[in-house]
Amino acid sequence: MNILPGNMRFGAGQPVKRLEDQRLVTGKGHFIDDKPQDGALWLHVLRSPHAHANIKSINAKAALEMPGVKAVYTGADLVKDDIGTLPTLAIFKRPDGSPMTVPPRRMLAHEVVRYAGEGVAAVVATSRVLAQTAAEAIEIDYEVLPSVVDPVEAIKPGAPAVWPEAPDNIVAAMSYGDAAKVEEAFANAAHKVSLDLVSQRLVPSAMEPRSTIAEIEKKTGRLILHVQSQTPGSTRDLLAESILKRPKDSVRVLVGDIGGGFGQRTSLYPEDGIVAYAATKLNEKIRWRGDRTDEFVGGTHGRDLTSTGEFALDAKGRVLAYRVRSIGGTGAYSSSTANIIPLVLGPFVQTGVYDLPLVHFEVKSVMTHTAPVGAYRGAGRPEAVFIVERLFDAAARQIGMDPRTIRKVNYIKPAQLPYTNAVGQVYDSGAFAHMLERASDLADWNGFTARKKAAKKKGLLYGRGLTSYIEWTGGRAHTENVSLHATAEGRVILHSGTMAMGQGLATTYTQMIADTLGIAMDKIDVIQGDTDLATGFGSVGSRSLFVGGTAVAVSSNDMINKARDKASNLLEASVEDIEYRDGFLTVVGTDRRISLFEIAAKENGAKLSVESEGNVDGPSWPNGTHICEVEIDPETGVTRVARYTTVDDVGVAVNPMLVTGQVHGGVVQGIGQALYEGVAYSEEGQLLTASYQDYCIPRADDIPPITVTLDGSAPCKTNPLGAKGCGESGAIGGPPCITNGVMDALSEVGIKQLNTPLTPSKIWQAIQNAKAGAA
Repeated sequence: MNILPGNMRFGAGQPVKRLEDQRLVTGKGHFIDDKPQDGALWLHVLRSPHAHANIKSINAKAALEMPGVKAVYTGADLVKDDIGTLPTLAIFKRPDGSPMTVPPRRMLAHEVVRYAGEGVAAVVATSRVLAQTAAEAIEIDYEVLPSVVDPVEAIKPGAPAVWPEAPDNIVAAMSYGDAAKVEEAFANAAHKVSLDLVSQRLVPSAMEPRSTIAEIEKKTGRLILHVQSQTPGSTRDLLAESILKRPKDSVRVLVGDIGGGFGQRTSLYPEDGIVAYAATKLNEKIRWRGDRTDEFVGGTHGRDLTSTGEFALDAKGRVLAYRVRSIGGTGAYSSSTANIIPLVLGPFVQTGVYDLPLVHFEVKSVMTHTAPVGAYRGAGRPEAVFIVERLFDAAARQIGMDPRTIRKVNYIKPAQLPYTNAVGQVYDSGAFAHMLERASDLADWNGFTARKKAAKKKGLLYGRGLTSYIEWTGGRAHTENVSLHATAEGRVILHSGTMAMGQGLATTYTQMIADTLGIAMDKIDVIQGDTDLATGFGSVGSRSLFVGGTAVAVSSNDMINKARDKASNLLEASVEDIEYRDGFLTVVGTDRRISLFEIAAKENGAKLSVESEGNVDGPSWPNGTHICEVEIDPETGVTRVARYTTVDDVGVAVNPMLVTGQVHGGVVQGIGQALYEGVAYSEEGQLLTASYQDYCIPRADDIPPITVTLDGSAPCKTNPLGAKGCGESGAIGGPPCITNGVMDALSEVGIKQLNTPLTPSKIWQAIQNAKAGAA
């Protein structure tokens, strides 16, 4: 971890309004689709209508003869030109101990398609409409094969195989803990609680669909790729080295504004690769823009975890053992994170904020004939926290305990920190019981009974949900590089490899530099999304501030030290006698001084520059308590979230306003997961929820006022800022909180378990069934 001067200021605690907003809300954003046409050719991807089929032949003759068509490409063309495949991390083992094996993810399917929506041909034409029209003239002869879409069904004997080298469809498996000791604890437990739970598939919903432009720079012959990517550096490397097989310095990746990443935009997509291939093949500018259905059928999905979770408890509610068996769906192909999410990231936090040392977790990642699963806000942690939090509420109800009391019995105590959880992860800081107490007060816990009584008079069912969550953040990348420049024109410029996608990074970084250097915020420029200027790990796993921000703090300190050194020579004084303050370097006790920008003017290139690296000691562990209240109309099954209160530990918040916004947005996505959203496939592998007509996301009037309180009483100890990640917290605490609230309300009529999404039809039918059973 970097050691920084104790008197350095990092802009902590200042709710500065976002600098980006004026530009974005007035239509001056720089999104890919805003770029001028400039004579570019358009590419359209023709997708498979079948979930599983052999490609017997492709006839593109009619398409090639149509007006404006410049080229048609198939998987065979790419194989012929030695175009590579998207790599995946083959670091796991199958249940029998053999190495994991997955089908190659090509830019276009070759010989076989494995999900409905997989690209099978690409048409390049002078307009988007002409490319789409020509694609309809391509004749493809398919031999349709059996398919399987449910991961649970996929591992049953006789299920259709996605990939012949894994005939049981199991990509890999992991286990944690001691099965024998857990079994013994269950045999002797006073109470046992078991739930079958599903974290259903979700479709990430950014403000704009994916777009890509590729062109060859005429002067240099380099390939320029304009793409929406949270990780510009690795996107460049994948495209250059894995797909096109050329030096990575021959490719430049440029990223403009992104209307939300949510993890979906952490890697290269086949459409990006085929656009780049076409640009190099034709030596023309090529552009592609997906529509919303392209995102639904061809983009990555999130979640897809089916689990059985079990607690063995003593008479006082203390958990003696915790057992989970899970199946994580990867889809037809393994994205770079598809196996890591269920096999590693989920187990990292599966014990939550509780002292549960005796565990046994078994997880399998399983292929199906569906779109690939990848990172989506929280990536494994929402699914894992959902299990433990649902079990605690179910256990409290079964034993007859208050849901707060049973959690307090099991919380990790302050004296146990730093705490090593059951899978070896070390929580450096936290005040879990304190978070619960504070949230209870702010949520008016004691006033719930009166509100429930008032709702009952209206004929409504009323319930309360509680969740204590924790998150692992950092993406296992604990360094980040930046460069900082002071120019003769009086500006300070930061180049960072992290990537803005709505979090307000430009504002936060500007705040930090302004506060440390004493330079006005309007004199500072933050530049991201250009691999020629900066490469780093990027923005994933809520790492941007606590890792990327550390690098910014280091660079500010490095700039001051370098300026002091330069000033000592120019002012003919020792470095120890040079004081830096508000952009000026002064010889202590005299009126002799020189400005930072005057020093820059004397440098080569008329700028003073530093290259800096930020290092943190490990992940950060944001956590908190969420409490909600919901009301259900039993006549319609409609659920309304009436109140929502959170207390979130993000360590030191550099900009509390932005952190609050991040938590708020995550909670909204959590409400969507709990009540509205869910991917559905037919048995034949057709996506039934391929547009917003069929896939429901929450609207503004579905969201209650959300009271967010930040608690900085337990600063992070793994980075010099004391900051913890915050971008995914709401999406981790939200789903179990809402679900616990709904199940609390439904317990009144004898309903013990429903799986999300808790749609009106599902709730109404459950109420009818409960009434019939009671009768």
